[in-house]
Amino acid sequence: MRIVIGADHAGYGMKEELKEVLRQEGIEFLDVGTMNGKESVDYPVFAKAVGEKVASGEFDRGVLVCGTGIGVAIAANKVKGVRAANCGEPVSARFSREHNDANVLTVGSRIIGPAMAREILKVWLKTEFEGGRHAERVSKISEIENNQE
Repeated sequence: MRIVIGADHAGYGMKEELKEVLRQEGIEFLDVGTMNGKESVDYPVFAKAVGEKVASGEFDRGVLVCGTGIGVAIAANKVKGVRAANCGEPVSARFSREHNDANVLTVGSRIIGPAMAREILKVWLKTEFEGGRHAERVSKISEIENNQE
């Protein structure tokens, strides 16, 4: 599995924490920035970078962090082919993969602590898509996306 990860200034510290989880799990990753938490940056830039790398197939999944996880989720979901889920605990992370085949995880550094974020990421990485009736539903999501002008 190959992961692309990004964050704005508010999410920088948590992004660094999550990169350590990826290292411990032996997962290859690319950090698209930001590279420091001191300068204010615009989260849509990093959400787009992560989303495009996932949607193109260059990376299997993506991880994004901002203050709440909401902004990066909204922005990433504008990239065709991205199904970003903002998760604040492991149950949502598991269902986002099992039922929705989420390919981008977003978390909020001002909402959850580092230990919770690490646990969410571990669950999300290890959970596979169930397919079956859920595949039909995900297909319907893609139909909506493909019919947008």
